[in-house]
Amino acid sequence: MLVFIIPLKSPQVSKSWKNVSFLCEKTLKSICNQTNPNFKIIVVCNAKPDISYSHPNVIYLVDNFPIPGVEKGYTKERDRTQKMLTGILYAKKLKDTTHIMLVDADDRVSDRLAEYVSHYPNCPGWFITNGYCYQENSVFIKVMRKAFHHYCGTSNILRKDLYDIDSNDSETRDRLFKAYRHKQLEQTLAAKGIYLESLPFKGAVYIINNGENIYYGIAKKSKISLKSRLLRLKSLLDNRILTPTIKKEFSLLEKLGAIFSLVNQIVKFFVVNFIKHFRSNM
Repeated sequence: MLVFIIPLKSPQVSKSWKNVSFLCEKTLKSICNQTNPNFKIIVVCNAKPDISYSHPNVIYLVDNFPIPGVEKGYTKERDRTQKMLTGILYAKKLKDTTHIMLVDADDRVSDRLAEYVSHYPNCPGWFITNGYCYQENSVFIKVMRKAFHHYCGTSNILRKDLYDIDSNDSETRDRLFKAYRHKQLEQTLAAKGIYLESLPFKGAVYIINNGENIYYGIAKKSKISLKSRLLRLKSLLDNRILTPTIKKEFSLLEKLGAIFSLVNQIVKFFVVNFIKHFRSNM
């Protein structure tokens, strides 16, 4: 059984708890859209999201976690790691758990994950090396063909025993923080001679610019080289129309506008980005 773990920030550190709850609800609906019902979701939080949506496969672990910024040295990243640790330990104790996937509380996942994992109960796991990047309410979705797992936290599925942790203390939390975050996991496993396969399909959507996350894009430079401009043009060509098939697989529930609105957005998108990336600093 695949267990999804969502570490949810507290209301005290959210720009808008209403928005955080709204985004979390979309993520839950996306996960619960699995074609195979043999999965669980563990939401680790200070407070349950303020939503009406419910599903029998969702488990809430509510606790009085320290509030980042209030307790000295307890940062937002430490808070996330503590909640990851709590969720992982709980997931490992569930009877049928084979694999664990950490999910950011605003991303979406493919509806094929639980079914695929069910066929490979002994596999060490998978990196999601290619996926999508999406901005809410856009008619475009961007294909991320390489190193998706270096950008997005919703990007690895790991067999439960490979989380070499068995206690909920500060030492274990620090080890999880240093070695098991998505940017470090590949190196951590390689040091043990463990190499995860790439998931053979796009497994997740990295949601950006929703008011609660940070997009790690290319830093703006005072002067942009020709090579950089060509790479940015190539990046623009990775954008695709958000099709009904993609919407269904990832539970992207946004409503597309009328055809004239779509055409207008297409023209505006390419014109604005062409001007931005090729006429700046000339």
